[in-house]
Amino acid sequence: MAEPASPLSDFRVRTAGQFAVVTTPDEIDVSNAPRFRTALLKAGDHGLPVIVVDMAGTEFCDSTGLNVLVRARQQAEQAGREVRLVVGGTALRRILAVTGVATMFRLYESLGEALQGK
Repeated sequence: MAEPASPLSDFRVRTAGQFAVVTTPDEIDVSNAPRFRTALLKAGDHGLPVIVVDMAGTEFCDSTGLNVLVRARQQAEQAGREVRLVVGGTALRRILAVTGVATMFRLYESLGEALQGK
């Protein structure tokens, strides 16, 4: 019998040195945005100074997912933390730019760059 999927199975949360890393699925929408929020809260529970949201494999994020990101940034700032985004796809980069969300975060092309902060 297969084990039941973790409620966060589509949002992997891990640590990498002084960073908490949340890896997102190919799409973030109303169906999984609550799990996205939970994953970001779990990442914040690590108490590390930077949360990196690795969206390199994400092609679509609707307004509910964007709202989760903006709120996570606000909560992180209140706690003296930073949220960085890894954005690989042009479709997602366009969504972030058109909505103005891109101006709220430091964007990186790869996880390695985000971890280096360059």
